[in-house]
Amino acid sequence: MTAPPPPPPMPAEPAAPPPLEAIPPPVANPAYAANPTIAADSVSKFFGQKVAVSNVSVSFGPGITGLLGPNGAGKTTLLRVLAGLLVPSEGAVTVLGRNPRRDHSVYRDVGLVPEESSIYPSMTGREYVEYAAKLAGFSKPRLAAINALQEVSLEQDADRELAGYSKGMRQRAKVAAALVHDPAVLILDEPLNGTDPVQRVHLIRAFKRLAETGHTVIVSSHVLQEVERMATRIVAMVDGRLAAAGDIHAIRSAMSDIPYRVTLTAEPARPLARELMGVPAVDGVTLLGKGSVSVQTNDITALGTALPKIAKDLGVRLTHYSPDDESLESVFRHLVGKR
Repeated sequence: MTAPPPPPPMPAEPAAPPPLEAIPPPVANPAYAANPTIAADSVSKFFGQKVAVSNVSVSFGPGITGLLGPNGAGKTTLLRVLAGLLVPSEGAVTVLGRNPRRDHSVYRDVGLVPEESSIYPSMTGREYVEYAAKLAGFSKPRLAAINALQEVSLEQDADRELAGYSKGMRQRAKVAAALVHDPAVLILDEPLNGTDPVQRVHLIRAFKRLAETGHTVIVSSHVLQEVERMATRIVAMVDGRLAAAGDIHAIRSAMSDIPYRVTLTAEPARPLARELMGVPAVDGVTLLGKGSVSVQTNDITALGTALPKIAKDLGVRLTHYSPDDESLESVFRHLVGKR
């Protein structure tokens, strides 16, 4: 009697899926806002043989975004395309889900301050802003104009002719005309140009109030210190292309090919400088005199971790520590230097 055949082998159990923590999360593209109200998809704009904007994909959402770039970077052209004043040569733009060239109803929700200082010189400030309210279809344009003029602190000069306004005052009048209909989106091209420090404070406060209430504010400006004070997000352009996007510190951190520079003040400084030369994160150390030390580092976090222990072991008193190149101005300089 022969033995029965062995049973067929059991099928192998499928491999267990990797645990959730082993699956890397998708990397967010900093060029895209979380809740976009304006989006540019592969937008290019040509003027004959000149390429003003080249294949830019970016979006903007509630809050203040600073649009930066050197002269000729394509900032004004991009803003005009976003506002629907120019047709993109390639790509597409949507504003609040609509094509601004085809659906003109979108202009009820958009305010634009162009860089040009074109105004109606014979109008008073009040008449100018009231006219903008009438164009927007307001039933009570005078009341809307009063509110907008108060927003930019121009109500005391509202009955003067625009011809007699300073450049900064004209800028504020243009901002008032742009926001008189309470637009969801405000596009500002060099709105701080020509304003004095007090006028800039008034405008920055107005922009921040709009951002805090959910408006989308895009500010193109060369006044970097003011942009740094008000913008929560930066979009930088160089030679018509998108060069960087995100908050200032994230952009600087992503520029891994450029070492950080940190200035320290210590008592005494020389032994600290000598000891720092042996730290792997340190690329160079320079004594500046008067107890100051300049440190070049490839890992600012590692330097910050190592520094307190070194100072304690040496009995050195640290009195000052500051990164030299985490400001918007230094980041902008690095970006432009890569041209």
